[in-house]
Amino acid sequence: MTTPTDLGLNRRAHDYAEALCADAAALRVGVSRGESGERLIDAGAAHRGGIAAGLRLGAICLGGLGEVRLTSDPTLPHWPWTISVASSNPVTACLASQYAGWSLSHGTGKGAFFALGSGPARALARKEKLFDELGYREDSKQAVLVLESGQPPPAPLVTSIAEACGVAPADVTILYAPTQSLAGSVQVVARVLEVALHKAHELHFPLSDIVDGLGAAPLPPPHPDFITAMGRTNDAIIFGGRVHLFVTGSVSQASDLAQAMPASKSRDYGRPFAETFKAVNGDFYAIDPMLFSPAEVIVTAIETGESFHAGAVDAALLDASFGSPA
Repeated sequence: MTTPTDLGLNRRAHDYAEALCADAAALRVGVSRGESGERLIDAGAAHRGGIAAGLRLGAICLGGLGEVRLTSDPTLPHWPWTISVASSNPVTACLASQYAGWSLSHGTGKGAFFALGSGPARALARKEKLFDELGYREDSKQAVLVLESGQPPPAPLVTSIAEACGVAPADVTILYAPTQSLAGSVQVVARVLEVALHKAHELHFPLSDIVDGLGAAPLPPPHPDFITAMGRTNDAIIFGGRVHLFVTGSVSQASDLAQAMPASKSRDYGRPFAETFKAVNGDFYAIDPMLFSPAEVIVTAIETGESFHAGAVDAALLDASFGSPA
């Protein structure tokens, strides 16, 4: 895979974070400095945040290389509000930035902290084997990290994050929101395109052949219980996510990708994710990784103009997960 040009993921995300801070009051987010001097942006924990803050988080996760919007869609009459995502640099935006692949932890026992880091700081730290394949690297004086968490990381972990990124702690921006919050729900569902990119990688499709991408998934109602909230955000993609990828390369590879990608191909497909999660006693590794996929996919081979479609949205399973409106 050709080494991608430095697209300034952290610079772009930092600019987006600056704009978010300027609108902090209107977006109901909190901005502060942590013990190590890092900038903390609370989008849904002690501060309420909201859908608008979640849309900003989604764009920051993509390193400023994608659009995240709230739209309406008549496909699902019970759940018409949809998060749509588009990127003309989907591999870099989704896999080098948005993917929650940086495992961060500190301490043990009841007071331990754990979260998966997403956002462009990953491209500075390069802690994941995925970056060996992507080949993407960039230099930046700023690092921007997003956490699906109800609290910021402790000071020693912030220091480690800054060191890994090659910046001072004061030049680290950490945005966080729990899954149970509106902003947290939005930014997780905004991963619908990223989920497809990750699935393509797992299926060994040449990532350099993916040149553009679109995705959409319904906005789930939040829930105060973490497992239920997590289940709904996953189900929004598994049962309601739709993705369109534009690829180069052979037509047969494009067709094979479309046929293999939908979540319905998984052995664990067929019930709300929260039920699946509880059935394996909370062990993510016991769940078929092929389940983490969009419901419906179109792959267009742009060199021939042929498109291949597979999968379908499942309104009944979405209702089972989200709760049928009275």
